[in-house]
Amino acid sequence: MRVSLQSKSLKAKKCRVPECGASFVPQKLGQAVCSPACAIIDAPRNQAKARKALAQVERSEIKVRKEALKSRSDHMKDTQQAFNEWVRHRDASLPCVSCGRHHEGKYDAGHYRTVGSNPALRFEPLNCHKQCVPCNQHKSGNVIEYRIELVRRIGIVNVEWLEGPHEPQKYTVDELKALTAKYRALTKELKRAAA
Repeated sequence: MRVSLQSKSLKAKKCRVPECGASFVPQKLGQAVCSPACAIIDAPRNQAKARKALAQVERSEIKVRKEALKSRSDHMKDTQQAFNEWVRHRDASLPCVSCGRHHEGKYDAGHYRTVGSNPALRFEPLNCHKQCVPCNQHKSGNVIEYRIELVRRIGIVNVEWLEGPHEPQKYTVDELKALTAKYRALTKELKRAAA
């Protein structure tokens, strides 16, 4: 629905250009200056804002194009990164699942059943816990100690379920995007609760 300026009673405005200051009746919606000459004088005032808006549009277009070029593998990496970050925040107050110590070093999201041997459990929360880098990377997961602590944390029934057979899981790009969004939202909630 278009609003005509003629249907409204128009009030006189003062020209935005300080040197002019003339009173005028706007002919267009949003008109802030009285004449084309004043518009030329007023133009530099809006250039920085216009450049910023164009740069923002350009950045969003680039983001959309990059998203369209992503392969399924790229989406899998994004989902894995979001999931791992969520695991580290979920278990932030807990020690390393394998060695049971707190330290100032870096922590990983260590999988009990590795992604290579059992990809169906890649995004299973029961299968992944905060683990220090020495245990996860240098001791190949420190699996024996991991299992002992896992039985304490989630119970023997769940551990045996993790160790059992699982149907292969083939995620579509849309499913991966949904999982990424889910874990990013959960991480955001955990960060907000911790603050």
